[in-house]
This record gives sequence, C-alpha cells and structure tokens, in this order.
Amino acid sequence: MPEAIQIDKELNIKGEVCPYTFVRSKLALEEMESGKVLRVIVDYQPATENVPKSMINEGNEVLRVEKVNDTDWEIVVRKGP
Repeated sequence: MPEAIQIDKELNIKGEVCPYTFVRSKLALEEMESGKVLRVIVDYQPATENVPKSMINEGNEVLRVEKVNDTDWEIVVRKGP
C-alpha cells in the first residue's frame, strides 16, 4: 500500500498536450511554497514522461507517476527549495 501523501493543490490539465502540460504545472508550482505537494492529472501519455523529467530539472521532487484509470495519470510533485 503506497504511503499517503498530503496533497496541497490539484491541477487537472486533461486535454492539454506538451509543452502546455509542463508550463501549466510549472506555473501552478510557482504559486506554492517550498515543500508543498502538487497533484497533476493528465490524459496525454507523453506528459507522464516529459513533465516529471522537466520537474526534476527544475529542482523539484517527483513523488509518484501513476495511472489512475483507463485514460488518466497522476503526477505528484513536491516543490523544491
């Protein structure tokens, strides 16, 4: 059973494709304090690789990338310092 992660903000960007998935995620994180957790919901499979890679490059911690149903994935990111 995965450990429960406290989600501070959720961003549903289903229907968006790269690079907008990363841009919208990055903008949402910029409004948050360091250490806070953002859950991003996407339905564009390439975003499940591109968004986490970009988030790590920006100094954030990717906690989880998981398929949640037939069409959607969640990307859970903790904002870096």
